[in-house]
Amino acid sequence: MKTNPIGIFDSGVGGLTVMKALVEALPNESYIYLADSKNAPYGEKSKSEIIALTKKNVEFLLSKNCKLIVIACNTATGISIDYLREIFPSIHFVGLEPAIKPACLKTKTGIIGVLATEGTFKGRHFIETSNKYKDYVKIISQAGYKLAQKVEDTTYTDNESYSLIKTYLTPMLKENIDYLVLGCTHYPFYIETINKITSGKINIIESGEAVARRTKDILMTNKIINTFDDGFYANFYTSGDISILKQLIITYLKIKGNKFNAERIM
Repeated sequence: MKTNPIGIFDSGVGGLTVMKALVEALPNESYIYLADSKNAPYGEKSKSEIIALTKKNVEFLLSKNCKLIVIACNTATGISIDYLREIFPSIHFVGLEPAIKPACLKTKTGIIGVLATEGTFKGRHFIETSNKYKDYVKIISQAGYKLAQKVEDTTYTDNESYSLIKTYLTPMLKENIDYLVLGCTHYPFYIETINKITSGKINIIESGEAVARRTKDILMTNKIINTFDDGFYANFYTSGDISILKQLIITYLKIKGNKFNAERIM
C-alpha cells in the first residue's frame, strides 16, 4: 500500500500546477496523472455532466491501484467531492478549494479578487466561504472565460491571453484589491502575465502548496506515506493531445523522459 501511486486528475493539464507542488513535497511517491482534456473545461458543464466525468476518472485511477486521489480541479471538487466520498468511502480524497479564507484574513484593503470558472462559483465551498466573510471583506468575482482552454492549447502567452487577463483584472484593480485568488488550476500558468499587468503589486494565492500539505498529512496519519527512496516515476494519461501533455511535462514539470511514461486514452 505504501508504494502504491498517488492519483491526480483534472479536466486537462491545469492540474500539473498541483502535481508540481506534490512532487516537491513528496519526492519519494510515484504518481498517476489523468488529464481529461477531451472534455475540458469542466467549468462550463452541467452538474450532472461533471459528476459523471469525475466518477469515470476516479474509476480509472482506482484501476491503477492508487492509494489516494487528488481532485486537481476546483470545479470538480466543488460539484462532486461529497458524492465521490459517498460512493467510494474507503478512498482518501484531497480536493481543491479557492483560497478565499487566507486572502480574506490577510487583506489590508478589505477587498480581494477571485478569478475562477463558473462551476467553481456554483460550488458549495465558494458559496459558504464567501458568505462567511462577506460582512468584512468585499469579494469581487470574475469568471475566466477561455483561459483554461488557452492553456490546453498552449497559447496562454499570446496577445489575446494578455488582453483577456487585463480585461478581467481591470475592474478589480480599480476597486483596490490587494489579493487575487486563482480558483482554477490552469490559472497559475498566467502568473507571469498577471504580474506584468499589475506590476507585481498584487498578492497571488493558488492552491498547490495547500493541497500538498494536506496530502502529506493524510499519508502520514494513515501510515501510507512512501518512505522508500525507489526513485521518482510518473505515468501520465490524457484523453486529448498527447504531444501537448508531453511538452508541459518536460518544460513545466521539468521531468526527464526516462522518469515518466505518457499515453493517450479514449
